[in-house]
Amino acid sequence: MESRMFIWSLTILITSLDFAHGGRTAGEQAWPVPYRRFDHRPVVDPYCQALYPFCPTGDRDGRIPPMRDSDIIDIFRLQAPVWEFKYGDLLGKISIMHDAIGFRSRDTEKNYTMEWYELFQLGNCTFPHIRPELSAPFWCNQGAACFFQGIDDLHWTQNGTLEKVGQMSGGQFNDMAEWVKKDNNTGIFYETWTVQAEPSSNATVWFESYDCSQFVHRTYRKLAQMGVKLSSATQTNYTKIFLYSGEPTFLGNDSTIFGNSSREGLAANIREFYYFFRPHQSLKEFILSFFELVEKVLLEKTFYLFYNFEYWYLPMKPPYIHITYEEVPLP
Repeated sequence: MESRMFIWSLTILITSLDFAHGGRTAGEQAWPVPYRRFDHRPVVDPYCQALYPFCPTGDRDGRIPPMRDSDIIDIFRLQAPVWEFKYGDLLGKISIMHDAIGFRSRDTEKNYTMEWYELFQLGNCTFPHIRPELSAPFWCNQGAACFFQGIDDLHWTQNGTLEKVGQMSGGQFNDMAEWVKKDNNTGIFYETWTVQAEPSSNATVWFESYDCSQFVHRTYRKLAQMGVKLSSATQTNYTKIFLYSGEPTFLGNDSTIFGNSSREGLAANIREFYYFFRPHQSLKEFILSFFELVEKVLLEKTFYLFYNFEYWYLPMKPPYIHITYEEVPLP
């Protein structure tokens, strides 16, 4: 049963990924590993080209227009299946959902959507490219906030959720906008996985995800800190993708692993592991890669996680991987 569940979850995950072109001791390590923040957003490498442009109708830098302090802004919870424009409700049937927040100005009667997602699609944030001219795996991993005018009512309501959950003043909205700018400029990379010791609610969490739903949660918490009251008439569920492992082992970064002749074996193992996830495979290559991955994770109980631009070894354990759709109450 565990083997079937792992294979089912991995199949769902891989088929939903679109790619662009493109040790510490236990006593020293705090869990979960803190997500690394930066002082600025780096320039995008020209190799990283998105299949679909990021934030095509909004401000790519996440800038948000100011509102009058006296304005009243309605707040909406938005949710729809991932890649709905391409797959329809297919991923919604297995609860792989994308989350965003909507706003409506009572003064101007204009609607706005705010969301946080990958610059180069989910596949590039989850797995790297293996480029023959480079020794280390090459990552196209950035996520950012997108703010644009309008709310696509049909998109959010047809297979998902569009629900008013609160209201705030224009002044509070402007304070939130300043916070979003800082959050967007310091939290630059996307993290697909939540890694923890076991499926129970009180299990040790090794690594937290950093994705669209986490941005929504952070924004809701910020609004609550500002005194904004939020409530929902429906259950507020969100998608999470879990990996389950024993205590992770820190391995190093690009320079200590791939620039070190004494660690060539580890470097080769990491490259081989990620090679199975390479983009643009033929159907035959994909099938072979899939079964190689099953062997790696299920039989060898091995997963190499890239987090904070460093590599970790995960000693995998049942049920290995699981996609959940769990309630996270509004603050």
